[in-house]
Amino acid sequence: MAELSLGDLAPAFTLPRDGGGSIALSDFAGKPVVLYFYPRDDTSGCTSEAIDFSRLKPDFDKAGAVVIGVSPDSAAKHDKFKAKHSLTVELAADEERKAIEAYGVWVEKSLYGRRYMGVERATFLIGPDGRIAALWRKVRVKGHAQAVLETVRQL
Repeated sequence: MAELSLGDLAPAFTLPRDGGGSIALSDFAGKPVVLYFYPRDDTSGCTSEAIDFSRLKPDFDKAGAVVIGVSPDSAAKHDKFKAKHSLTVELAADEERKAIEAYGVWVEKSLYGRRYMGVERATFLIGPDGRIAALWRKVRVKGHAQAVLETVRQL
């Protein structure tokens, strides 16, 4: 699949979610959606990112935006992660990597010279029209949630 760009229609998804049930992009038609992909629950960077988005959730709510975190972890693991860190953002489980691959964030990575496939930390801001309004690839966690919030406010 070609890499997604600004203005592209955001790929639809329906995924299992924390707390049971499922979450779909179509559930939020007409609202801005912050869709952030992260490698794994309970790792230092992923935890910091989830805590930052949760801390700013009231501001995202005020701006009319929904924040959804997606990783290949199970919904049960998301439940434990949310409880452990008092997270308030929605978490979607993409164990089959359908959304992860549709958004082009399943990539080759390298750590200490070893190559492997994994989730690239990336965030997509989907506008009320269902198109990608902003995107951040290879995200550095510090200050990222605040930068996304500022972009949401400009929509």
